[in-house]
Amino acid sequence: MKIAGFTIIKNAVINDFPIVEAIRSILPVVDEMIVLIGDSTDETIALIESIGDPKIKIHHSIWDKNLRKGGAVLADETNKAFNLIGDEFTWAFYIQGDEVIHEKYHSSIREACEQYAYDKEVQGLLFKYKHFYGTYDYVGDSRKWYAHEIRMIRNNKIITAYRDAQGFRIGKTKLPVAVVDATVYHYGWVKGPQQMRKKQKESSQFWNDDTQMEKIKASPDYYDFSGYDSLEKFTGTHPNVMLDRINKKNWAIDLDISKKKFSLKNKLLYYFEKLTGIRPFDFKNYKIIRS
Repeated sequence: MKIAGFTIIKNAVINDFPIVEAIRSILPVVDEMIVLIGDSTDETIALIESIGDPKIKIHHSIWDKNLRKGGAVLADETNKAFNLIGDEFTWAFYIQGDEVIHEKYHSSIREACEQYAYDKEVQGLLFKYKHFYGTYDYVGDSRKWYAHEIRMIRNNKIITAYRDAQGFRIGKTKLPVAVVDATVYHYGWVKGPQQMRKKQKESSQFWNDDTQMEKIKASPDYYDFSGYDSLEKFTGTHPNVMLDRINKKNWAIDLDISKKKFSLKNKLLYYFEKLTGIRPFDFKNYKIIRS
């Protein structure tokens, strides 16, 4: 049983993506790491090369500017990266440029891959999620943040990235998955206010038409983090690969976790989930067949 990692990245330096940390966080789990670098205008190639691990195989791509609606280009590039994985690998471990795996989960991930290696009904492994917001001290705990997603898929090339590559499917069919005892730490919303707005303006070209893009580009150069509906304080530990980045944080945002901005319906659902651990009516981009 062999595991290949894969990821896509473009303009990591301009957008301050923790892509080095993302890659390093799964290197102990994988036997090879495919990194597909888009046509960047910064030092992304040098940044990836600086990791200096022989497992890493760098490839290059040009992002299709016509695939702008709903982040479709992200799925297109993810599929390209997946197709670079050789037939000798059983599993493909997908990590996005702002996601990191805590080292405490490495053994459980490997064990799950071993457990289901020959169980062909299982086409993916389902991970839990923590979505950090504003700083490294807060996580979103409302229904607006997806609680689970597929990050390990069988090396079966009929599997493709779904929509903006949040998850995977076979055609329109949800992937049958097993639950793995591991959590993805998502840091996409952890940046200084100016850097966050800069990233949004840069990435708008992959999501919006010209009219929407111009509105985003004309918006203030400072992101307002007060638009959250619910947050809680993070009390755990961050992955070791993130500690240097966290220590270099040069902004401060004070967020009031006591404020809950819900409709009555979402308020009831929020407190029901807090009491029971059950999230009713949640969108599931997968089908759990092993738990």
